[in-house]
Amino acid sequence: MTFIRETITAIRMTMVLWLITAIIYPLGILVTGQALFPFQANGSVMFNIESQAIGSTLIGQTFTSDAYFHVRPSHVRYSQGEQASPTGISGASNLAPSNPALLERILDEESKLQEENIQPLAELIYASGSGLDPHISLRAAGQQLTRVARARDISENEILRLINIYTDRKFLWIFGEPGVNVLRLNYALDLQDINRQ
Repeated sequence: MTFIRETITAIRMTMVLWLITAIIYPLGILVTGQALFPFQANGSVMFNIESQAIGSTLIGQTFTSDAYFHVRPSHVRYSQGEQASPTGISGASNLAPSNPALLERILDEESKLQEENIQPLAELIYASGSGLDPHISLRAAGQQLTRVARARDISENEILRLINIYTDRKFLWIFGEPGVNVLRLNYALDLQDINRQ
């Protein structure tokens, strides 16, 4: 009789824990996230003025035009239409430091930057380890400022104002380093161009 009673107690405890951890807790987090942080809870997806999704502020996007600030090089390609990875994986190329392909890629990046009169900073040459980095440092943004201002035919001071607006400061004022969110900055530059027309 004790065995049956203990089995029933174990089943009851399992059901209660399952109810709490598999239903109540996830629903509580979902409701709290949607109520208090809807933008973040839905992937921090940005929309343009036509209400079309243009990307997430959490994931680095590839920009190739001179009119845009560029993020770190990445082996992973997001937001590239049919070329995008459907699995959403992240990661580096896994090339060893001794691999000639890695050295060739780094030298190609360095020569592109030198052609644009940009100091080849490490973050603009070396690929992101995760492939997700949406930020560049203020120094990397400053290196690209002249090229973007020339391509858009606007003053560097106008762009500096936007860089200051779209710089994410240190977390809790002590952790990490300030970084410029490239997607938000580039979209603000596009909006500024639309408003000037």
